[in-house]
Amino acid sequence: MDIALVFPGQGSQKPGMGKDLVDAYPIAADTFRAADAALGFSLSSLCFDGPAETLMETHNAQPALLTHGVAVWRLLAERLGARVRCAAGHSLGEFTAHVSAGTFDFATAVKLVRTRGELMQAAGEARPGAMAAILGDLTVRVRELCDRATREAGAVVPANFNSPGQVVVSGEVAGVERLMELAREHGARKCMRLHVSGAFHSPLMNAAKPGWEAALADVDMHDARIPVYANVTGLPVSGAEASRQLLGDQLTAPVRWTETIRHIAADYPGITFVELGPGHVLSGLIRKILPDATVLPAGTSANLDAILALQAA
Repeated sequence: MDIALVFPGQGSQKPGMGKDLVDAYPIAADTFRAADAALGFSLSSLCFDGPAETLMETHNAQPALLTHGVAVWRLLAERLGARVRCAAGHSLGEFTAHVSAGTFDFATAVKLVRTRGELMQAAGEARPGAMAAILGDLTVRVRELCDRATREAGAVVPANFNSPGQVVVSGEVAGVERLMELAREHGARKCMRLHVSGAFHSPLMNAAKPGWEAALADVDMHDARIPVYANVTGLPVSGAEASRQLLGDQLTAPVRWTETIRHIAADYPGITFVELGPGHVLSGLIRKILPDATVLPAGTSANLDAILALQAA
C-alpha cells in the first residue's frame, strides 16, 4: 500500500480535537505539550476544551490544525512511513505536509503558522472581505463571473478549486455578493458565505505579504525527504528555496486542490490517500475528484487502529 499524506486546512478544527489521541498515545501528548511550549500558551487546552469561537480564530486554528496533523503523523510514521510517497495539504495543511516531509521542524512550523494567522487576521481587519462556496456545475467559468462581478461591484477572485462542482471565491464583500448572484443565474446549485475573518487567498491579503515573506525568510528550511505538492501549482516540490517561494505566494494565490489530487494520482497510480486531521473534509473532496480512489481518514484513535489493522492484514 503506497500512501499519499493529505492534511486539512482551516475549517476542520473543532473543540475536542486530539483529546482521544493524547489520552491513548504518549507521543501525541508530547506533541501537544511541545506546541504549548513553543507558543507560550496552552494551545492544547484550547483544542480539547474550546471555546469554539476562540479556536476558530485564524491565529489559533492554524497552529491547532498543524499540531493535530503532526501528532497523527508521528503515530503513523514508525509503522507506515516507508510506504509514504508524497504529501499535500489544503492551504494551512501544506505546512503540516512540509513538517511530515522534514522541510520544517515542528517547533519552527507551529510558531510560523501562528504568525501567518496573526498576519492574515490583521489584513482582514484592515481590509474586510468575504469568502463564499459555489456549488454545482456553472454554465460559465467561475473566473469569467469573477471578472464581471469585479467590474460591477468589487474585487473577487477564485480562491479554492476544491473539486469538480465546488469552488470558493474570495474578495471584497460587494464583489462576493455579486458573484453569488451571477453564479445562481448561471446554474449554481448552492452559494453560501463562509464564516471567515478575511478574504484569504486573494489580493486583499497583500497587506500581510511583507510581514509573511520576512517571517519565511527568517526560518531554517530543508530539502523535503518526499515531494510535497504545492497549492500554487498543483505540482511536486522538494527544494527548500522553491518551497519557501511557493509558501510565500500561497497567501494570495488560489488553492489548486483538484489539480493537486489529479497530479498525485497520475504520478502514483493506485495510491492510497490518508487524511491526517480532524474530520474528513479532504476525504470527501478527493472522492469527488477521483471517485475510485481509496481514501482513509486518520484523525482519531479509532481511525488509526483501523488503518494499522488494514496495514497488518
